[in-house]
Amino acid sequence: MRPILLQGHERSLTQIKYTKDGDILFSCAKDQVICAWFSANGERLGTYHGHQGALWTIDIDPSTTLLASGAADNTVRLWDVRTGKCIKVWDFNTAVKRVEFNEDGTKLLAVTEKRMGYLGTIVVLDVNVDVEAEQSDERSLIITCDESKATVAGWSYLSRYIIAGHEDGTVSQYDAKSGELLINEPAHEDGMQVTDLQMSSDRTYFITASKDKTAKLISARDLTPLKTYPSDTPLNTAAITPKKPFVILGGGQAAMDVTTTSSRQGKFEARFYHKVFEDEIGRVKGHFGPLNTIAVDPLGRGYASGGEDGYVRVHAFDRGYFDFGYEVEREMGLVGKR
Repeated sequence: MRPILLQGHERSLTQIKYTKDGDILFSCAKDQVICAWFSANGERLGTYHGHQGALWTIDIDPSTTLLASGAADNTVRLWDVRTGKCIKVWDFNTAVKRVEFNEDGTKLLAVTEKRMGYLGTIVVLDVNVDVEAEQSDERSLIITCDESKATVAGWSYLSRYIIAGHEDGTVSQYDAKSGELLINEPAHEDGMQVTDLQMSSDRTYFITASKDKTAKLISARDLTPLKTYPSDTPLNTAAITPKKPFVILGGGQAAMDVTTTSSRQGKFEARFYHKVFEDEIGRVKGHFGPLNTIAVDPLGRGYASGGEDGYVRVHAFDRGYFDFGYEVEREMGLVGKR
C-alpha cells in the first residue's frame, strides 16, 4: 500500500472528503486553501480561494456539483465544483467547525463555535442544487447547544435525525425537522471531546472518535453503543470502510506532549480494526505528526489521511487487504469456500 503523497498545503490538514464515485478528493487545511485532486494519481485539479481564516471543514454534494466549506472567518461558503466560483457566502457570529450535506444535497448543516458570548449552534441551510439559482439567506433550523457545544454533526438515514458529538463526550440525536432534542447519551469519558463523527454508507450507524483514546460504533436510530475500539493514543478521526468489515482510526499525541515522552514517538499511524470483533489488525505509518482526518473511498478501493505535517497520503488497498477480509468473512460463515 505505497501511498501517493500530495503536497499542496502549507499548514496542517483539517478534513478530507471523497466524491461519491471516489474519483476526486478534496482537502482543506489551516492555510485557507481547498485543493481538489485526482485520487488515482494524485494530480491536483485546482484550488478554491476566498476564505480569510483557517479552514476547518468541507463537504461535497452527492452530484459533485456543489462544494461547501466552513472556516475561522465565521463563514460558510458554497462553491461551483467545476468552475471554482464561490456562489454563496453565509455569515455567522463565530467560526464554523463542521459542514455536511444531507443525502439528496438539498440541505446543509453547519456547526458553529461557542465563543465571545455566543452559544454553539447547529444551523440548517436550504440549498438549491442549481449553481445558477439564487441561494436563500434564511436558516431553516437553528439548534442551540445549551449544555455542551457540538463539535461535530451529521445526517442520519432519510435525513430524519441530526446526530451531534459534543465537547463533554456525549452524543445527541435531534429531530431534523423541528430541532427537538430526542436523545442525549454519554458516549465517551466525561469531558473528553468527540473529535470526529462519520456515518456508514447507509447512514444507519456511525463511528465517533474521542480524546479518551477510543472510537465507538453507535446506532443512529437510538444511539445504542454497538462496538468499542480502544487505542493507546488520543484519536482525532475515525472512518468506516465499505465492502469490508473494518474501521480505520487516526490520531496521535500533540506536538507539545511528544517531546516529554521520547519513547512514545507520537504514534502517528492509521490503525485498522475489525469492525465486528474489535481487534486491531494492522497499522500504516508515514505521517510526521498526528493524523487529523481520514476519509475512505466510497467504493472501497482505498483511503486518504491528512496530518499535522501538512501532507495528504492516498493509499490504494492491495490484494492482501481484500484477501484478508475474505478469509475473516469465511471464518464467520458469511461466505462459502472459493
